[in-house]
Amino acid sequence: MLICPENNVLFLPPKYLRKKIMGRRKIEMKMVKDSGSRQVTFSKRRSGLFKKANELATLCAAQVAIVVFSPGGKPFSFGHPSVEAVAQRFLNQEAKPKVSIPGQQVESQQETKVEKLSQRLNDLLKQLEAEKKRGEMLDKAIKANGKRKYEKPINELNLHELLEMKQSMEELRENLKGRVNEIEASSSLLLLSNNAVKEADHE
Repeated sequence: MLICPENNVLFLPPKYLRKKIMGRRKIEMKMVKDSGSRQVTFSKRRSGLFKKANELATLCAAQVAIVVFSPGGKPFSFGHPSVEAVAQRFLNQEAKPKVSIPGQQVESQQETKVEKLSQRLNDLLKQLEAEKKRGEMLDKAIKANGKRKYEKPINELNLHELLEMKQSMEELRENLKGRVNEIEASSSLLLLSNNAVKEADHE
């Protein structure tokens, strides 16, 4: 560095000017090949990392844990409040039961209730359809049997045939009565299930 006494002008050597113009060069991110330099770099970067972690814990009240192994395999750690406390909290995170929100829990219960009622409704509809088919088959069988037995007019039937006809009529009446009761019972259950589903939908 030179200063001219006549006009107080400062002269800088070219080497110094070159450094000022270039500024700080960006370090290329790749592994340091020299083992000694690598160890020095590790120590500096580790200290910087732990310093940043400490700032994060202090400024944000965060829990932090860092474990670093040196190139030689030696472990270094930093933890706030401690490495063990943070590690234990992390490991217990999976086993921690999920907190159920009251609104979600009620909604889930309602959905389960509606699903059960819908299943019951479907079962009753199937039973009702089966009873209808059963009644149709019974009607066909009775009609076919009646045609075979009583093709003659009533006034031409003898006493034995009249008694058989009476018994058949009584059996038909009982069968029809039973069928009506079954259909009424199925219809009542169907109505109750429909009402229950509607109530669950409005809840």
